[in-house]
Amino acid sequence: MKNEITNLCQWALEETLKKGATACKVSLYKSKFVDISYREHKPEALKEATTKSIWIDIYIDGRYSSQGTPDLRKASLEKFIEKACQNTGFIEQDPFRSLPDKKYIGTGFSDTLNTFDPQLSTFSPDEKHELVKQIEESCLARGGSKVISVQAGANFSEDEEFIVASNGFTGSNKSTSVWMGASMSAQDEGDRRPNGNFWVGSRFVGDLPSATLVGENAADRTLRLMGAKKLPTETLPVIVENRVAGRLLSGFLAGFMGGNIQQKRSFLLDKIGQPVASPKFSIIDNPLLPKGLNSRLYDYDGFASKKRTFLNNGVVEDFFIDWYYSRKLNCEPTTGSRSNLIVPPGTLSVGQLMKKAGRGILITDFIGGNSNSTTGDFSLGVIGQLFENGVPVQAIAEMNMADNHLLFWNKIEELGNDPWIYGGWQSPSIMFNDVVVAGV
Repeated sequence: MKNEITNLCQWALEETLKKGATACKVSLYKSKFVDISYREHKPEALKEATTKSIWIDIYIDGRYSSQGTPDLRKASLEKFIEKACQNTGFIEQDPFRSLPDKKYIGTGFSDTLNTFDPQLSTFSPDEKHELVKQIEESCLARGGSKVISVQAGANFSEDEEFIVASNGFTGSNKSTSVWMGASMSAQDEGDRRPNGNFWVGSRFVGDLPSATLVGENAADRTLRLMGAKKLPTETLPVIVENRVAGRLLSGFLAGFMGGNIQQKRSFLLDKIGQPVASPKFSIIDNPLLPKGLNSRLYDYDGFASKKRTFLNNGVVEDFFIDWYYSRKLNCEPTTGSRSNLIVPPGTLSVGQLMKKAGRGILITDFIGGNSNSTTGDFSLGVIGQLFENGVPVQAIAEMNMADNHLLFWNKIEELGNDPWIYGGWQSPSIMFNDVVVAGV
């Protein structure tokens, strides 16, 4: 099968060059997935599919397009390639569009990332359904009489890719991922119906927590929202829980993206080498993390993966710059996209962070909101728990946290010892001082 895919991609590459392309890249993707969800003790949705597609990046004298098709028959592909090249000829020229120079592309990849779980292919349909049933049952049991509804689900996927380019790059990858979780709505006072959820992901089935624990966590998170109130506006410490810290980080990381830098839409423009956050805070991008959900041997441009520090002890050290934007910025490329983002943890548990803060808000979820990559201003709705003397005393909802990224990350007081390992962004819980949380 591998030789067949290799030969097809090589043929498509040569055919595209014959049709007038000055350079091209051919990518073949194969994906198999199963989605299962349960509600009221029976399947609510079941989706299963296997898909294949081929995508061709075409470069013709500064003109560029990327076009794909699921029809892999050579006769159809030949017509597709001819039409794709013709269409590319009508696109406006962009002198910065090209494949990377050969000196930048990765070669001789040795796969040590361990991103494929062979057990997943032996996981029977009955076992998959039983897993989701257990999640639902444990959530219902934990929620008890307060439950209005529970939806439990799981996704199982297996992905393969093969890439060949006219600049000499060749890459292939095979990976698996499993996600499972549940959401629960509960009956509260009056017409209030708080909704909580808990989801976890991993490359390997065996690395996930038990289905029972997942269901119980979904219920517990919902029940902790019971009796939530909108409190008066106050300036106080906040602790952002590990599993939702990525939502807050995403706005900050927008300032590191090469496209925003080049278009002058980044609040970090001209900040290389300058402190913009607490010296306790660093951000590392590690695509070589074994079993990482975003691990990869190479990026979209074909650059060999490399562990990089983008924020080092609060100081901006690098930006995410792909080949295209490196040419527009006249600088060296790094990589154009994030992989496994890691925030080095501290030494204190969430309980110890609350005890140290004394009185504050533990944020367990964000709702809505926005972040401006140009100015750094952001605003997010928050859900969580008010704590006093280190102990939760009142659920909070319908409150808002607004600040500016250039100021906010300097307010970090401590980092937790609990990095979230069930996602692509591994951040611990983070405690900030002097944060305005708006309410009544």
